[in-house]
Amino acid sequence: MAPKLSEDPRLTRLSKICLALPEAVRALRGDHADFRVRQKVFAYFLNNHHGDGIVSVCVKSALGENVDRAGAQPERYYLPAYIGPRGWFGMRLDSGAIEWHEVENIVELSYCLVAPKSLVPIVEQRGTSGR
Repeated sequence: MAPKLSEDPRLTRLSKICLALPEAVRALRGDHADFRVRQKVFAYFLNNHHGDGIVSVCVKSALGENVDRAGAQPERYYLPAYIGPRGWFGMRLDSGAIEWHEVENIVELSYCLVAPKSLVPIVEQRGTSGR
């Protein structure tokens, strides 16, 4: 019997954050994962996406926020291939200490942008301090 490969600990932690949101589900796709609510993606875990050498969490953002973040802190945020021009940005998980509270915040904001309106108040009411 072949030994079970261990999951990247960054993906494990990100999964815990994402799957705590109402009706969230995870799908693994090789070294990547996506997180959805009712079939709509609100976050990706990307590991060397299209050979970029970056490990990150990618989320949807409010209009222009993705460009602002990537421009203000390019060592921390970037515009991922294909989805960056569609309002997404990536937060690097492969350089320096990971600010998990910030990861939780950007994931929740992205979730609220794509989730059905009936689920959004659940997330807004509990806030990040409620966990």
